[in-house]
Amino acid sequence: MKKLRYIAIILLLLVSIPGMVWAQSAGTASQESEEELDVNELVFGHIGDAYEWHIVTLGETELCIPLPVIVKSSTGWHVFSSSRLEEGEYEGLYIAKGGAYDGKIVERNDAGEEVRPFDISITKNVLGLFINSALLLVIMMSCVRWYKKHPVEQGAPKGGVGMIEALVLMVYDDVIKGCIGEDYKRYAPYLLTAFFFVLVNNLMGLIPFFPGGANVTGNIAITLVLAVCTFIFTNLYATKEYWKEIFWPDVPTWLKVPIPMMPLIEFFGIFTKPFALMIRLFANIMAGHAAILSLIAIIFITVKVGPVINGSMTAVAVIFGIFMDALEVLVAFIQAYVFTMLSAVFIGLSRVKEHEASK
Repeated sequence: MKKLRYIAIILLLLVSIPGMVWAQSAGTASQESEEELDVNELVFGHIGDAYEWHIVTLGETELCIPLPVIVKSSTGWHVFSSSRLEEGEYEGLYIAKGGAYDGKIVERNDAGEEVRPFDISITKNVLGLFINSALLLVIMMSCVRWYKKHPVEQGAPKGGVGMIEALVLMVYDDVIKGCIGEDYKRYAPYLLTAFFFVLVNNLMGLIPFFPGGANVTGNIAITLVLAVCTFIFTNLYATKEYWKEIFWPDVPTWLKVPIPMMPLIEFFGIFTKPFALMIRLFANIMAGHAAILSLIAIIFITVKVGPVINGSMTAVAVIFGIFMDALEVLVAFIQAYVFTMLSAVFIGLSRVKEHEASK
């Protein structure tokens, strides 16, 4: 328990203190300049995707990692560094400022309208996804290596390996086995992978410095893919009784004939379940990041009010920021657990058997 307590304290320091130091230094720089603060740009600029990874701003110098741009425009394929776009247009491509494609690479068609090329660039979220996936593989392979060197007879593992084992057993026994029932083993690999994938990405998104800080699970494209995976596992291996309950449910006949009211509702429910999974994870992670950044924005907003008010509001922002960081660590675990649990529940409902339905 002491080691777990130390790990929690270190993790809290990682996600809180650097962010607060950054906020205070940025607030000092903002005080020296008289430019008006755009809170929307501050918040959505940090939680949104980008073609470069911003590390830190030192005075007037911004330290960024340029990322590869890979697009297919009307003139063919283009592969170059995103640093080429800092000065404006490059090879007919540029980053849109405002409009429907704000922050995205666009080009102009013959009519002079902004259009999106086929874009498969390595953006900040994509690179963050690669880094977090590699980190997850390293963690799991380290546990595999420990189990190969230590037979089961030697006792339960301790430290990080023991913590991972406890999480695996909790999800495997309480969630997967409890929600799916029979034939639960075939779904365990996917559900365990989904749990640790969401958990690692949630925690890495809370660390405010490279290689953390990418808002991976706060990107609706990522949660969409996860929801589609659950949708496939739910419906592809569903039993005949499951489909019978959808298209011919056990309700009064007048609800099915002549207007198939209940079958339509049940069929619509096939798609609302994964949609709820997608929105729940995306909205909770996005809201958490936005709340923390909004608290930090108080430091900037009160700069011109005076040093007394700005200093007091900075203290308030720091205290509440640390509290929100600690809360987001808990939310990171809860959202991973809820996504896995709901996926297991949906899969379990699709595995209903005829004798179970007749009871």
